Amino acid sequence: MEPPVEPRVRRLFGGSARALGDLATSPFRADRDRIVGSPFFARLGGVTQVISPVGSGLLVHNRLTHSLKVAQVARAIAERLTADEGRRARLDALGGCDPDVVEAAALAHDLGHPPFGHLGERVLDRLARQRLGLADGFEGNAQSYRIVTSTEIRGAATTGLDLTAAVRAAMLKYPWTRLDHPDPHPRLLDPPPRGATPPPDDPESGSSKFGAYRTEVDDLRQAREPFVGRIPDWQQTVEASVMDTADDIAYAIHDVEDFYRVGVLQQGAVSAELIAWQREGGHFRAITDAALATAARRPGAAIELLRRQLHRKDAWVADDDAFAAAVEHVREELADGLLAVPFDGSIEAEQYVARFSARWSTRFVEAVTVTDRPSVRSGYVLLAPAQWHEVQVLKFVHHRFVLARPDLALHQRGQARLLGTLVEALWEWLLDPEEESRLPRRLHDLVELAEAELHPRTADRLARARGRAIIDFVAQLTDNQAVAMLDALSGRSGALWTDAFVL
Repeated sequence: MEPPVEPRVRRLFGGSARALGDLATSPFRADRDRIVGSPFFARLGGVTQVISPVGSGLLVHNRLTHSLKVAQVARAIAERLTADEGRRARLDALGGCDPDVVEAAALAHDLGHPPFGHLGERVLDRLARQRLGLADGFEGNAQSYRIVTSTEIRGAATTGLDLTAAVRAAMLKYPWTRLDHPDPHPRLLDPPPRGATPPPDDPESGSSKFGAYRTEVDDLRQAREPFVGRIPDWQQTVEASVMDTADDIAYAIHDVEDFYRVGVLQQGAVSAELIAWQREGGHFRAITDAALATAARRPGAAIELLRRQLHRKDAWVADDDAFAAAVEHVREELADGLLAVPFDGSIEAEQYVARFSARWSTRFVEAVTVTDRPSVRSGYVLLAPAQWHEVQVLKFVHHRFVLARPDLALHQRGQARLLGTLVEALWEWLLDPEEESRLPRRLHDLVELAEAELHPRTADRLARARGRAIIDFVAQLTDNQAVAMLDALSGRSGALWTDAFVL
């Protein structure tokens, strides 16, 4: 007979027999170890963060190093918040904030990201919905949740990673499905939470971002059950809010750091944009949105568009004085500071980058606070307004001077075409009756898993199961595996044994 377990312990462990059997070791640390030991975590070293690590010859962040840094920042935030006894009591009333839970969730949050990063996410979503007839489509966060609860098989008796309820709940940045959970769905709120708004080109498709597919909705409910009555059913847990904030911080700092190293971020262009807005802010504010869009290439116009966007989407925190101060601080620290000295690979240059990163990380971590009544578009844990605006300006620099580059667009269009061709080739292979016994074993297993979990059991269930299996299969590849597999399926590869087939 199992010894009786105190209710809070059971809540945190989620009723897991594994966790309840040994209270001497933190089950959340066991969760962390299981995540780090998963092959899905290892594969993140070959998955794009912003630009593909395959063949670039550049030392840039990939999804693995990004996840490690998010975990580092998230733990620092959690430890700082819980160090204060009064604040810890407030956090406990909302469901708790355990640094081990936060760290584990941060390590797991990107497990489902497909080859080629956010581009791959968009392409697989389009293919899943429009080509394969899957209403849920594809979403990286939902795929991460699917991996830890179903598709990552650890043994005959265990599906997924068998993580505690607390860690699974902390992974849910967007604790809803695409279309129908919870009811009423958060996309119907006014304003809706971040990520809940449907894409503008397909308003009937449901939320742009969501945390679980319908096939995992029962698990989502179970993970969230301890928080019923404490927080709204569409709101992040405190621990998820910490992880989400840490993700924003890491993204804002480390992607800027990458593209300074490789020489893409140029001082002249960044300075011109920021200084033009500072000098001509009155002029920019006076012109219409249409006129501003026409002048989008003019220095200063793009950042004025950002200021207006913040007011439209986040009026709860957007403030013109804080925005102007953030532009000034980023100009001083980034344009006139880091970018003023070209990166030459020396030890001194690396130390300069490290000091820049540490200074900003410390500034942001120390600015994190807790609120009992968050905005619909915020969580319980958030940055102070000054630092929130600084994150928005740093992310703007990255979007404006990296993501908007034509050479990156050229590269990504090729990657998008590659994924589309790969999905089509796998679909044809699955439909070939003579090849059933020679399908990749992993793909065969994924079809069986998807067919067993799909409801209702309609005539098209096998087709939908095959579609979901293909999406699961492609999403589990690294960038290099996706390229190598398509080369093999297209007859372009002379190599018989490649890591594309070791799955």
